[in-house]
Amino acid sequence: MFNRRNFITQTLLGSLAIGFVGCQTSDNQVVARKRKKNPNAAASVPVVIATWSPNTNATAAAWQILEQGGSALDAVEAGARVPEADAADTSVGYGGLPDRDGFVTLDACIMDKDGNAGSVTFLQGIKHPISVARLVMEKTPHVILSGQGALQFALDNGFTTENLLTETAQSAWEKWLKTSQYEPKATVNQHDTIGILAIDAAGDIAGACSTSGMAYKLHGRVGDSPVIGAGMYVDNEVGGACATGLGELVLKTLGSFLIVERMRQGATPQEACEEATARIIQKYGNRLPDGTQVGYLALHKNGEHGAFALTKGFDYARYQAGKNQTFNADYAQQ
Repeated sequence: MFNRRNFITQTLLGSLAIGFVGCQTSDNQVVARKRKKNPNAAASVPVVIATWSPNTNATAAAWQILEQGGSALDAVEAGARVPEADAADTSVGYGGLPDRDGFVTLDACIMDKDGNAGSVTFLQGIKHPISVARLVMEKTPHVILSGQGALQFALDNGFTTENLLTETAQSAWEKWLKTSQYEPKATVNQHDTIGILAIDAAGDIAGACSTSGMAYKLHGRVGDSPVIGAGMYVDNEVGGACATGLGELVLKTLGSFLIVERMRQGATPQEACEEATARIIQKYGNRLPDGTQVGYLALHKNGEHGAFALTKGFDYARYQAGKNQTFNADYAQQ
């Protein structure tokens, strides 16, 4: 459950964690050096932010590239690869919980400053789907490759297959089989999905998103994470956004695209994230499935960022009425 009491917490190295967000920005010395190279760059770039505070290792990997003057695209790919290779992360890459038939299937997308995009869906046996998605973007005329086609493309480009189902994930699946009646439900894994956004010293933005998807889903299910405009979207004129949580709701409202367009129209990243959340509540209200969680993260080109999340039972009108009051500290506990 999203916990508002942990919504803003300080972390090491001058970084900021916002509930389900990990973030790193430059210190004054780095900013001054970068601004000298590019006087039009915002004072708060370079910057990298990612969903879920446990992903600080991902932002650290991305930050290392940005700090050395690397591109935002290289940074978000490097960041996404961290949880993809982490066997303890049960919702991204290696170690991810399988679908109801016991297969770990992966989705990922990436987008660069020029509006180019690449995506893979329903990919099996490849530890780093984000890197395959980047090659789809850079080496093909397509945006999305899926299933066996995505796998063959990965193999043709030097990737090798391996078993991504860990003993821990297999044990959890076998336990689920005993009590589930083999029925998939709209569930959200603990700390699901990594969405990561970065702006480099040149002021250019890129984004990436990677997941193993909903635990025990129907075989073949694809969520929002690999869909440009749903799980992630960037526009180098405006900024970027990414999503986490129940992908079906994000898909049906194209939340990341909506957030970027609202920022284009003048909304702050925080306001835009709140509006995307409100859109879900307004359209689906009491029809939200049990365990609903949806979170949005946004990054403006000026370096400003915002985040907002909901759980089932969240009362948006009450939140708006009680903004900056005590309700603002514990709304997610409803």
